[in-house]
Amino acid sequence: MSAADFDAIVIGTSAGGIEALSRLLPALPAALHASVLIVLHLPRDRPSLLADLFAPQCALAVCEAEDKEPLQPGTVYFAPPDYHLLVDRERDGSVVLALSSDELVHYSRPSIDVLFESAADAYGPRLLGIVLTGGNQDGAAGLAAVHREGGRCIVQSPDEAQAAYMPEAALRRGHADEVLTLAQIAERLSRL
Repeated sequence: MSAADFDAIVIGTSAGGIEALSRLLPALPAALHASVLIVLHLPRDRPSLLADLFAPQCALAVCEAEDKEPLQPGTVYFAPPDYHLLVDRERDGSVVLALSSDELVHYSRPSIDVLFESAADAYGPRLLGIVLTGGNQDGAAGLAAVHREGGRCIVQSPDEAQAAYMPEAALRRGHADEVLTLAQIAERLSRL
């Protein structure tokens, strides 16, 4: 697995996600060319401080995603509260972000499945999908879409997840290329 293999990385998490991301995001190398898109389930009625929280920890630019924003390499994008984050490939081949207020998916907006499925459509085998700790099954269908389109799939080991249900649901779908601890995922990311 090398940086040349991926144009984008999608990460989905919920309960325990801030702690998990605090271990993973600092591992991303400054020279990473891939875009990184993250859904972390948050309260929908409050502004997110995730970009402010993680920017000092990352060698990459970190921001909250905006509608119709062109996707930039080497940038970490967080889904904003109460919006699904999607990836759209334009007719000219460029990739833009889209925000949607469509119905909740697995009681969540933003939804991991929505992000992963749209990114799988846009990037196919050039996508790395990672499901981390969380308390519902959001992300399982999305990771299956990443697999179906030829992308690479990593699931955090449920044994060490703060909330094991989300990684277990992804594993029940049977599409993980690797089941790794956070330390192992961080090591993989540091080599990209």
